[in-house]
Amino acid sequence: MKTLTISLSAQQIARLHEAVASGAYASNSEVMRDALRLWEQQQELRALEISRLKRAYDEGMASGEGRVVDAGSLLAELKAERRG
Repeated sequence: MKTLTISLSAQQIARLHEAVASGAYASNSEVMRDALRLWEQQQELRALEISRLKRAYDEGMASGEGRVVDAGSLLAELKAERRG
């Protein structure tokens, strides 16, 4: 493994030391590796969500011309669809 120097706030250092002292982690490095794994998972989920939103946007754009509606008529239309 390669060594990397990072800067942390006093509060972050205290939490890191608490995690090791409590036995939740064996070392500072283990805490940092776990934090990076969580960050990587978050980035993967973010990429999936962006991809999903892009697909939804593309589907919406491909669905045809938009139309202007007011809230009252849209609500009435939705209620009619639900009943029918």
